[in-house]
Amino acid sequence: MVWIRWLLSRNVLLHPAILWLTMIIYVPGTVYGYYWYKGQLIETWNEHPHWQLPFVPDSPTASLFFALALLWLWVSPKRSRHAWINAIRGIIETLGVVTSVKYGIWATAIIFAGQAQGDILVWEHWMLIIGHSAMAVMALLYARFFTFGGMALLAAAAWTFLNDTVDYTYDVYPYLPSQLDDDVPYVAMFTFALTALSVLAAAFAKFPFERRKDKAF
Repeated sequence: MVWIRWLLSRNVLLHPAILWLTMIIYVPGTVYGYYWYKGQLIETWNEHPHWQLPFVPDSPTASLFFALALLWLWVSPKRSRHAWINAIRGIIETLGVVTSVKYGIWATAIIFAGQAQGDILVWEHWMLIIGHSAMAVMALLYARFFTFGGMALLAAAAWTFLNDTVDYTYDVYPYLPSQLDDDVPYVAMFTFALTALSVLAAAFAKFPFERRKDKAF
C-alpha cells in the first residue's frame, strides 16, 4: 500500500523529528538497560575474571551500538574519505543491527518460554517484550541506510558468536526465568541459532537495497 511505502520511506525514517524521537527513547533506554544488569555486573565483578564483564549486558550494548550508528548516519550520511573510519563505522552499524535483532527476539522468546512453564507475566515483562521487539524491528528498518559491507558483517558475526560462547561457557548469560534453569543447554542452542539467523536477517535487510533503484526508499 502507498501509505505503508511512504511510512517506511527514507524521507520519513530519516526525518529529524523521527531521529530526535528515536534518540529520546534509545538514550535513556540504554542507560536503564545497563542499570537493569547492575546486579549481574556486580556478581560478575566479584565472582568472575573481569575480562568477562563486557559480555554481560547484552541488550543495552546492542541498543548502544544501534543508537551510535543512527547518530552517525544522522550527523554524517556519507562515507568518510578515510578507510579506517569507514571500517569502525561499519562495525558499529553491523553490531547495532545484528545484536538488536538477536537480543530483541531472544528476550521476547525467553519471556514467553518462561510463561509456558509457569512464570507469571507482570507489567515489567510486557514492557520488556514491547521494548525488545521494537529493537529488532528498528534495526531491520534502518539497516538499508547504513554503510556497512560484508567484512563488517563477518566481524559482527564473529563477535556475537564469541559473546554466546563466553555466556554459556562461563555462565555469564542473562538471568533466565527460574522455570528455565533446567533448560540452559536448550537456551544455549537457541541462542547460537538465533545469532546465525540475525546475521542472515541483517544481510537481507541491507544488501538487496543496494541494488534497488526504487526512489521510494
